Amino acid sequence: MEIRPLALDGVFEIVPRRFGDRRGFFSETYNAEALRKVPGGSEAFVQDNHSLSAVTGTLRGLHFQLPPRAQAKLVRVVRGSIFDVVVDIRKGSPSFGRWVGLHVSAEKWNQILVPKGFAHGFLTLEPDTEVIYKVTDFYSAEHERSIRFDDPAIGVKWPAVASSFVLSDKDRDAPTLADVETGFGYNGLPGAEISGARIDR
Repeated sequence: MEIRPLALDGVFEIVPRRFGDRRGFFSETYNAEALRKVPGGSEAFVQDNHSLSAVTGTLRGLHFQLPPRAQAKLVRVVRGSIFDVVVDIRKGSPSFGRWVGLHVSAEKWNQILVPKGFAHGFLTLEPDTEVIYKVTDFYSAEHERSIRFDDPAIGVKWPAVASSFVLSDKDRDAPTLADVETGFGYNGLPGAEISGARIDR
């Protein structure tokens, strides 16, 4: 299992090994001992989520849960492909408001580890894309929050895969990061303004 750091501290690409023969393949897609090697990787996952997006250009996000029900996520694709985005929402962080994007697909067999203190979303790049992700706390409607996918202060460069994205009403009407109290700090420091800096991969 390869573990590759991405451009935001604490965010990693995970690439499990896959062994194939004439029957098909075998892959160990999750290994708690291997993930203990990365910061925050030792926390137990308690729930698996599975989504199907029928239409190319379906956008889900940007989502997070407030403390004390914050969730770290381990995201993979079992059919199709996505452009996965992670945004630092920890007030006082040097990278507050910055984002990183990663193409995750069934073909590449890669995953992305999203720590607590980051908002997460993805855009489907193929029809009938299925995403499975582990989380470290159970879903809590009371603590669930969303940030606008097109917040200009964050400036995510979503791929133009459709003339218009397919969104839920909740995601379409989400507030900007500046209007959301995220509940996350960084090393006890006070909040900071959004820098507007962008990271793409």
